[in-house]
Order: sequence, then C-alpha cells, then structure tokens
Amino acid sequence: MNRITKFYYSTLVMLSLLGSWALAEVPTGLDAVTLEQLKQSFPSSASQRAAMNALTANDLHQLVLNREMVNRHNEVFNVKIEVKGITDQKSTGRCWLFAGLNLIRPAARQKFNLENFEFSQNYLFFYDKLEKSNFFLEFIIETRKRPIDDRELQELLDEPIGDGGWWNYVVSLIEKYGVVPKELMPETENSSKSNRLNQMLENLLRQDAADLRVVSQQGKSVAQLREQKLEMMKKIYQLLVLYLGIPPEKFTWRYQDKDGKIFENDYTPQSFYQEAVGFDLKKYVTLFDHPVHPYNKHYQVNFRRNFADLSDMNFLNIEIGRLKEFALKSLLNKEPVWFAADISWQMERENGIMAEGIYDYESLLGLTFHMSKAERIAYRASSANHAMALVGADTSQGKVNKWRVENSWGSDTGDQGYWSMYDNWFDRYVFTIIIHEKYLPAEVLELLQTKPVILPSWDPLAKAL
Repeated sequence: MNRITKFYYSTLVMLSLLGSWALAEVPTGLDAVTLEQLKQSFPSSASQRAAMNALTANDLHQLVLNREMVNRHNEVFNVKIEVKGITDQKSTGRCWLFAGLNLIRPAARQKFNLENFEFSQNYLFFYDKLEKSNFFLEFIIETRKRPIDDRELQELLDEPIGDGGWWNYVVSLIEKYGVVPKELMPETENSSKSNRLNQMLENLLRQDAADLRVVSQQGKSVAQLREQKLEMMKKIYQLLVLYLGIPPEKFTWRYQDKDGKIFENDYTPQSFYQEAVGFDLKKYVTLFDHPVHPYNKHYQVNFRRNFADLSDMNFLNIEIGRLKEFALKSLLNKEPVWFAADISWQMERENGIMAEGIYDYESLLGLTFHMSKAERIAYRASSANHAMALVGADTSQGKVNKWRVENSWGSDTGDQGYWSMYDNWFDRYVFTIIIHEKYLPAEVLELLQTKPVILPSWDPLAKAL
C-alpha cells in the first residue's frame, strides 16, 4: 500500500470514527425499530396480564401493601410523652407551624392543668403571611437592578409567600408576636383551605414587584420605593384581615381546668407565651442529615427566612445516627422533638405506618428503588416535605425499634392521629430535627461558632416545607 493509499485509508477511518462520535452525541427519537423492541420487552404471560388487570382496576398501594408487616405492627411504646388532642392542618402547607406549636403545647397544658389545649395556628399564620409579603417586597427593592431572569429573583417570584416554612420561621414568629389560645383566633375557611388566599396574595405581590421595578427604572430612590411599599403592605394587611380575621393584641382568657376550677386573666400575646410556655426557643439547634454536603460543618441557606430583617436558616450537618441519639435523649426527658421528613415514600396512611418495605413494589411491578439517600436528594427524588413531632419511642436493649409521631392530619388516620415510624424509615427519610442545646455535646455546639458555609436557595433540601 503506497503512502497516498495509506493516507486515504487513514482519513476514511478517522472520518468514520468522527461520524460515529457525532451521531452518538445527537439525541435519538423513538423510531419504529425501537418501539417494536419496547413492545416485545413486555412478557405476554398470564401473571403479567393478571397484574395489568389488577392495576387498572385498583389502587396500587392496596395491591402492594405488605400485609405481614401490618400484622406484626403494634402501638407499644415504652417511652411516651402524654399529649392530648390531634391537630389538623386541613388543606394547607402549615405542617411546620403545627409541629412547632405541638412542641410547646404540652408545657401550656401542664401549666394550666388542662385536659387538652391548642394554640391558635391562624394567629401566627396571619403574621407569617404579613412578614413574608414584606420580605418579598424588600427583596424586590434590593434586586431592582438585576435582570428579570436572575436565578434568585426567579426563585422568589415562583412562590412569593407560600405556606411552607422551617423551624426558624416558628421561632421568629413567636418571639415577635407571642401566641394566643385557639379560641381567641380560631380557624377560618381560608386558613383551613389556603389556595385562594395564596393565589390572591401572590398575584398582588407579583403585580407590586413589577410596579416597583418600573418606578425604580424611572429613577426613584430606595426611600421612595419604600414609601410605595408601605401602601402595598396596607393592601396586603387588609386582605389578610378579610380572609383570616383580626389578630388580638390584648385579651381576657377565661378557662376551666381539669379540677373544675375557673380562672380569668388578662394577657397580651407576648405575656401569654411567657406564662404558658416560658422557655427560650433560641436554645434549640437545627440539625440536618444532608449527605450531599460534608458532615460536621455549619451551613446557612440563602433566603430561608420569613422576616426581612432576620438571619436565614442555619444548621449543623450531622450523620443520621447521631440525630437519632439526640432525639432519644430529648424524649427520655419528656420533651418532644420537631422533625421534617420525606413523606412521599413507604408511608401507609390507614394504620399510620412509616416503614421501609411497607409497600412491596418489586413483587408486583418487578421494580426496585436502590438510590442512596444522597442520590435521592441530589437527583430531586426526595426532599423534606412534611414536619411532625416525635413524642415517644419503643426501645429494646438500648436500641429504638420505632418512634411515635404526632402528626397534624386529624384523627382519622393512624392510631387516632398518631403514627409509628420504624427506625429504618428514620434512616432513609428523616432529614432534620431540632434539639435543645442541653442534649448536644460540646464538640457539636462548637460548630455553631464556626463561619457557616452559604448554600444557595436552590439547594436540594432548601425548599420550605
């Protein structure tokens, strides 16, 4: 083969390889050959036809429920905090607020010697919406010179004042506004079904955002923008009153305790909190199991707050085994634990069972879900989407078998509203707990003194509950 022939042959080989590479980079559609291969991949067996007939006529979870696990389940807990009365967040995303108030209401029930007691969730819901609206408009002023497609700006525009929140939202609200008994500001139609309220508020706020950015481009100063913001906030306040009622500033509370004695006292929301609860909520520390990021570090998440003038949520990233260790310490001392988890997986509602394997997808569908916790977070398959309170545990030989959960979905599910979370579910689906600092060792508390790593608002676990 002469040199010209060799060159020609080599060129053809190279072009062929480049062509193959180029074709490999081009997305492929579902052509007729591929579609036929997909059709042939479905085995036309009697068992598959039976599975198809069952699935097309029944709810999947009824078919894959692990009946053996349900039969073995019991409601025995040797560590239990006595709580009375299940709350119901209805058709809203206020789980974080309900769980937060459930954390402190045992203290109020004991203080006033009551059989049952609830704080008004609607009262704090009102001020959460008000503060979030102010935070949103302040952010619009702050970012007035950014392009409209700025990623942080788009995050806020996507959901200006949703129902969601974190533990630091609870603390901020109670410290500023106090609390009131539920009968002083009961639920309304729109606090129980918040979609319409949110739609009105968010459309109004987006309109306000557009107006603020327009007048900013016309050369108005920040002081002038804030004057306009005040007029906008007046409309927000009026709308909240129409939907949720007027929050009490002073009130007389008359009640009868378990012994039949009647009491009557005058309060402000702040003085009522001090008498009913009294302990410092800032003493609680937020712990995450966030395996996407390095452990034993201090983090802060941008724009995870409900007040314009307060700090964003910060947390310590600690491995899940230690979170369970600290949670048990708190329960043994009769103190509930606020926690947040992913309720999208392996939760059986009728009996209130959270357990890995409670749904056996593999036997019926031939599917296994093998992603690690870190992979599920990173690939957006899992997120912290519901907050509840731990109020008990079932231990044997120093090991927790299952945890008792106070949910806020009413008393029709689980054990009259209480759920059982098995320890393997805790490992895979719990992401955060709040723990009083007295239960944390010095080396953990010292992490709070380190400069936090700042995470963006689009971090996989950053979205409010």
